[in-house]
Amino acid sequence: MIEIHGIEKRFGRLEVLKGFDLSVEPGKITAILGPNGSGKTTLIKSILGLVIPNGGKITYDGQPIANNWQYRRHLGYLPQIARFPENLTVKELIALIEEVRGEKGQSASLIQRFDLQGFQQKKLRQLSGGTRQKVNLVLTFMFDCPIYILDEPTSGLDPIALIRLKDLITEQKLQGKTFLLTTHIMSLVEEIADQLVFLLEGKVYFRGTHRQMLQAENESNLERAIAKILEKEHAENP
Repeated sequence: MIEIHGIEKRFGRLEVLKGFDLSVEPGKITAILGPNGSGKTTLIKSILGLVIPNGGKITYDGQPIANNWQYRRHLGYLPQIARFPENLTVKELIALIEEVRGEKGQSASLIQRFDLQGFQQKKLRQLSGGTRQKVNLVLTFMFDCPIYILDEPTSGLDPIALIRLKDLITEQKLQGKTFLLTTHIMSLVEEIADQLVFLLEGKVYFRGTHRQMLQAENESNLERAIAKILEKEHAENP
C-alpha cells in the first residue's frame, strides 16, 4: 500500500512538510486533518506525483513512486476544486475521461445514485457547485481502484447526496478498498474514519482513532478537541 518515509517539501523558504512517516492502512479509511496551511494538500499532491518532495520517499506496494507513473492507475482521485472544460456536456466529459484512461467506466449506476440523469446533456458551465461536485464524484468512482484519495469530498453536497456518498464509501470499504481523505466536516470523520492523522505546521501532531484524540484532549467531540489543540499551539507560538 502507500508508505511515506521522512517526507519534506519546501516552496522557497517556506517549509510545508517537515519530515514524517505515515502508513496508509489497506482496507481502512484514513482522514488527514489540520488547519489551512498545515500541509494536507501538499501531502496529497506528493502522493499523486503532482508535487516532488525535497526529501524522503513515498512507496506504493513497496516500490518508489518517483519516475513510476503507472501506479496512478490504481488511484481514484477527487480534487477539492474540479476544473472541467466548461463547453462540454456531462456526457461528453465522461466519454473524454474514458478515452484518456483507455477503458470503459461504470458511470450509469453513479449517475443514478447522485440523481444526474437529467443533467447529462447540460454544459458544465450551466451546473451549480453541488451538481459539479456530484459529477466530480462520478468521475472518481467510475473506475475500479484499490485506493481512493478524496480532497474535501462533501463540498457543496446537499444532505441527500452526502448520505449517498457516505453509503458509497462504506460499500467500497466493505469490498476492501482503501480511502485517504481530507475534510473539515468532523461529523464525517467521527462516523466513517478508522484513523485520523492531524497535521500541524507540516508535522504529524497526532495519529490514532478519533476516540483516542477525544481522550487525549479530554473533550466530547472532535471540533472541540481540535479547537483546543489550535488554541494551545497559538498560545505557545503567538
